Amino acid sequence: MRPISKFAAVSVMVAAAFPAFAQGTGSSIAVEQPWARATPAGAKTGAVYMTLDNKSSSADRLTGASSDVADKLQIHEMKVENGVMKMREIAGGLPIPAGGSVALKPGSYHVMLIGLKKPLTAGEKFPLTLTFDKAGNISVTVQVQAMGAAQDKSGMGGMGGMQDKSGGMGHMEMK
Repeated sequence: MRPISKFAAVSVMVAAAFPAFAQGTGSSIAVEQPWARATPAGAKTGAVYMTLDNKSSSADRLTGASSDVADKLQIHEMKVENGVMKMREIAGGLPIPAGGSVALKPGSYHVMLIGLKKPLTAGEKFPLTLTFDKAGNISVTVQVQAMGAAQDKSGMGGMGGMQDKSGGMGHMEMK
């Protein structure tokens, strides 16, 4: 019994030092409800949305992403400047404040999928790896919602309590 109890003690110490990695959860960053809108046939761009929750006492930064669904992925921001909707890549990555969270949502921050290899189809899922300065790589599974989805708070898609601030002109329709 002695070897088992030593093993159990070591297991508890390791579990305390390294939290479990579940879907969307890293050691310090939790990735909540990663989703994307379906894209029309022929679309070459898409976007992924989620909430990034920093559980640590130090700030981190989302610096990149990768997935086999597109040739290139970038961290983008959409915002209105002087009445014009503008979208741009965020140089240096997206800051995630210590103990805080950042929502990636339509009309705001998002992971841009450039050079889609095939259309994103509602009901499908695909893998995505996010890269953070401190938390490292976190792999998640992205759920593809219907084209008009704005993702409600339940994570089931639809308009719910959130509104698509892009005015329905999602950047997936841009050419």
